[in-house]
Amino acid sequence: MRLAHWAVNAPLRPLLLAVLTASVVLPAQAADLITITRDALSNNAALNSARAQYSGVEAARDVARGGLLPQVNASGNVVHHEQFESQSSARAPGAGTDAGTGAGVGVGGGEDRYNSLSLTLEATQILFNEVTRQQVTQAERQIDQQVYLLAATEQQLLIDVASAYFDILRANEVLEARQAQERAIGRQLEQASEQFEVGLIAITEVEEARASFDQSRADRIAAESNLQVAFEVLEQLTGQRYADIDSLGDMPVGVPTNDRDYWVEQAIQRNPQVLAQQAGIEISRVGVDIARAGRLPTFQAFANYQHADSDLDAVSGYDASSQIGVSANLPIYTGGSTSASIRQGTYQLESTQYEFESQRRTTIQQVRSLYTQVSNNVETVEARQQAIVSTQSALEATRAGYEVGTRNIVDVLNAEQNYYNAIANYAEARYDYVVNLLSLRQQSGLLDVPAIEEVNAWLTGEQVSFTLPDGGEDNYQRAMDIGAPPTPGM
Repeated sequence: MRLAHWAVNAPLRPLLLAVLTASVVLPAQAADLITITRDALSNNAALNSARAQYSGVEAARDVARGGLLPQVNASGNVVHHEQFESQSSARAPGAGTDAGTGAGVGVGGGEDRYNSLSLTLEATQILFNEVTRQQVTQAERQIDQQVYLLAATEQQLLIDVASAYFDILRANEVLEARQAQERAIGRQLEQASEQFEVGLIAITEVEEARASFDQSRADRIAAESNLQVAFEVLEQLTGQRYADIDSLGDMPVGVPTNDRDYWVEQAIQRNPQVLAQQAGIEISRVGVDIARAGRLPTFQAFANYQHADSDLDAVSGYDASSQIGVSANLPIYTGGSTSASIRQGTYQLESTQYEFESQRRTTIQQVRSLYTQVSNNVETVEARQQAIVSTQSALEATRAGYEVGTRNIVDVLNAEQNYYNAIANYAEARYDYVVNLLSLRQQSGLLDVPAIEEVNAWLTGEQVSFTLPDGGEDNYQRAMDIGAPPTPGM
């Protein structure tokens, strides 16, 4: 089977670039799977949120890196002073006495008003600060993790869109089977009523036919509802409405040529959720290093210039000073917070290691289960297809027996039900195969746009149409409009 030989996708960083550049909304056209997939890559709210989160984490790295670069600050102030003194003091005997009386003269209070100006310019450069350096390293590891999380969001969107698309086709085929069943049983009811009116059958057979007809009508109504819901799910994923989509034609159905161990190995190496958890271990490990670096000294070079001036009476000129040097700081005792931070980081590292192992085991189990399901789907599709032939033959034989009197109407109704159930079950089996095959690729980290394109080649030009209830186009557009995104500042 060709699908099993899809090439392994490129490393996740190139995939990330493709995701970040997928921002052009395609014009409305025939809605096949690849067109809708591209619409989703452009308009899906969850994916766009993940892109913004990645950009935010990338900016956080630059924030951390800024702590290692030169810092230049300028400060200044202009102050208006009003000073009033009412204190006085007695002079020493014989000093400052009045010529006539010889009494001491007190120094009276005074009032003064003046303005002052001061400016400071300071520059610093870290020479050694292990905490800041490790924070930059941690920010780098967080970017790595966000790459995997963004890739996981994209792959989840691809499988969600494909599942929603094929759920529409599944619901449509089931609806067609239920409509045909309702028509067939309706004709059976009419025939039974006519035979009862001429006295050929009892009223119980008419009631049996009526009960089967009512059930088939209920099944048809439920199938119509399922089709509408399926279209609305696709609308939620893409933010757009689709009146019709291409149907699924003949497709190759076969067990993947690669064995189960191959898919498990790919999942361990490429599943973005597993890789994101692995990156989380590195983030936590750097967190422990940051806590330990709190015990190390820090060194920084500094230079500053200060200028001061005022218009105080009897004072002229200005004051200026400058300094250049190196400062150091050594934490001697921090109240035990550094040791506690190291213990906290160690426990966090242990937790992320267990989370990684849990994710790895879950992924392996899911890949094994999906491989088994796909293998079983192959046999199920063949069996369901054969069941249509068998139930059709049984229906024809039962109808013939009813006409000659060897079968009753209940037998005919049951045969009708079995035949149309077989048609619906065959549709279920086909779409289960396609969705499970894509899910296997997703869990293995191999689901990408080229994989969707190959499935898209299985579609035909025949359209599946459905008109969603319209609550007003203006109301719909207002509900979908969240406004223009903010422009990142420089």
